[in-house]
Amino acid sequence: MDQGNKSFNTDSIPEPESSLARVRAIFEPTSVAVIGASQRRGSVGLAVFKNLLDGAFSGVIYPVNVRAHSICGVRAYPSLTAIGDPVDLAIIIVPAAQVTQVAREAGENGVKGLIVITAGFREIGEVGLAMEDELKAVCQEYGMSLVGPNCLGVINTDSRFSMNASFARRPPLSGNIGFISQSGALCTAVLDYAARKNIGFSKFISVGNKADIDELALLRYLHEDPETKVIMMYVEDLRHGFEFIDTVRDITGGDNPTPIVAVKSGRTAAGAAAVSSHTGSLAGSEAVYDALFQQSGIYRAQTISHLFDYAVAFATQPLPKSNRVAIITNAGGPGIIATDITMNVGLTLAKFSQDTTDVLRSALPATANVHNPVDVIGDAGVDRYRAAYEAVLKDENVDGVIFILTPQSMTDIYATAQIIPALAQKSGKPVLTSFMGELDVRDAIDFLERSHMPHYHFPEMAARAMGAMYRHFKWISRQHLAELEVAPDRTQARLVIEKALASGKTYLGEVEGNKILAAYGFPVLPSRLVGSAEEAAVAVRELGCSVFKIASPQIVHKSDVGGVRVGIDTEDGAREAYDDILRVVKGNAPEAVIEGVFVQQMAGKGVEVILGINRYKVFGPLLMFGLGGIFVEIFKDVSFRLAPIRHNAARRMVRSIQAYPMLDGARGGEPCDTDELERCLIFLSTLATENPEIAELDINPLFVHAKGKGCSVADCRILLDIDRMN
Repeated sequence: MDQGNKSFNTDSIPEPESSLARVRAIFEPTSVAVIGASQRRGSVGLAVFKNLLDGAFSGVIYPVNVRAHSICGVRAYPSLTAIGDPVDLAIIIVPAAQVTQVAREAGENGVKGLIVITAGFREIGEVGLAMEDELKAVCQEYGMSLVGPNCLGVINTDSRFSMNASFARRPPLSGNIGFISQSGALCTAVLDYAARKNIGFSKFISVGNKADIDELALLRYLHEDPETKVIMMYVEDLRHGFEFIDTVRDITGGDNPTPIVAVKSGRTAAGAAAVSSHTGSLAGSEAVYDALFQQSGIYRAQTISHLFDYAVAFATQPLPKSNRVAIITNAGGPGIIATDITMNVGLTLAKFSQDTTDVLRSALPATANVHNPVDVIGDAGVDRYRAAYEAVLKDENVDGVIFILTPQSMTDIYATAQIIPALAQKSGKPVLTSFMGELDVRDAIDFLERSHMPHYHFPEMAARAMGAMYRHFKWISRQHLAELEVAPDRTQARLVIEKALASGKTYLGEVEGNKILAAYGFPVLPSRLVGSAEEAAVAVRELGCSVFKIASPQIVHKSDVGGVRVGIDTEDGAREAYDDILRVVKGNAPEAVIEGVFVQQMAGKGVEVILGINRYKVFGPLLMFGLGGIFVEIFKDVSFRLAPIRHNAARRMVRSIQAYPMLDGARGGEPCDTDELERCLIFLSTLATENPEIAELDINPLFVHAKGKGCSVADCRILLDIDRMN
């Protein structure tokens, strides 16, 4: 738990053990009925039944077909009821209109789980959605688990079950990778690719429409599965917010961590409707998924190819204990490429010990490079490669090795491949290989893959995979900061919000906004709303040098209409500034209702940042932090997290933007008060989770002053959602 405040109802979340039992009903049956099994060539019903039969399912299989006497030589039954014996799992492959009726029959006969292959549900529109809702209701009535509808099926390669309950063309090899996909069509391509690469799976799941069993339940199950070492996911959408983060964070970073790598489709899809705040315009749906994955400890791949690159490394190699990597190559160019990518993904080239350098110097020719990356020269034979490989593996300064080979006429490629697995296993360090080319290196690559050594066609792919492994090591070994205390004046904030909504007011400027922020502990500057030039003069006399800003519900961006004056430090200047703002704004925005001029004490020197909230229906409040002021939408240097967040997440938000060196005293500058900035992010998280009416919020800029001097809220705006009012 990040804090005590969550924006979801925990009463609706099933207990983990209950969730596991429901998934086991799908993956671990002792008897399976295929309803819609068929003898017709090319039919899904035949494909599913044959896969179960040919895969040597450990239990009993019952084909159900109202007209057939037998399917593939196995006696068929006209209905589920006619079987007479207990059935644990029913696979349904009948027309969509008949599915609910068949599901009810399954429930009446004590079936524990359903896999509905049939399509024609929510994916076709309202009529299909209604049928899917009815199917789900039947499953809930009888306590049946459901995968689908509209899915390829599921596969469990565990020898205790050997269940291929799918219509996949090619069965998977047995292995330790669990795969979850929202696309059935992608599953078939993945299986074909994996077979060529000698990649095996423990479990293989097509979730379809996710009417019941979804990714979260499957992740819990795969985490507990002793056959699964790493989980791959292809995601189109997720339907959980903080519950997903809270659960998956324990899976990826708890006492028994399981790495998860995911690829999410639709990165460039258009965002939601245009919104008024900076946060809203920057926080598209991809920012939500980035935050969701980051906070959960999921490594996000950019492509399907990268997904496999990372998963294979996780599945076969130990994690690097630090980011110090050695590169061995027989060609300078690939070594340079690997070096560039290595540095880009957060790794560094290991600095060899003097002993290692001496060994390399004695074993390699004078023209070789004995420093990292090690270039054994193009005519290197097996002995030269082995000497370099053994030396760097033994070096305590090396935490992982990238082994590169380009096919040269002098090189025994296959023999070189043979030295890699045993030495890697003995060292306990991760080794990733890249035998570049295709035909000449094919046999060697097959050997490496059969020996469970990750292989990549190009060295930059290996470097990225090593970077993913190191990032996961950092995740599971991260320190947990002491949590920051938050003691908001909730009553004061609720009064402001409820008063605004009761009057139909949804846009709050600085007058109301500062009251809400102050109630939650934010360091707001002294200020007041004035309604005359004389009141403005009094305000400047009491506040000192001030900023004048127009106050109007219709004016969001004040500078655009000439509604801001800065550095007002005399009473005469205050009167003049007041009159001038009103004159200019009335000319530029004649329709605006002017409530007065907001006079605020000038903030001291500091770095300008932005803090924001944008609320999503499924995921809840998304927090944003980044470089603020006029730069926010120019550089878009921002980071996102879903609320609520802990102190760890607040610190990572601050340190993840490219402009962080500006806050950390770059080029001899004075470091800023990032401790107080982190506290402000915790305030923001608490405000967001406790007040669901806040749809959008911007604090821009927040001035971060020198170390020990805190922060100052210089401007804010809040957009309320009246529909959330109780």
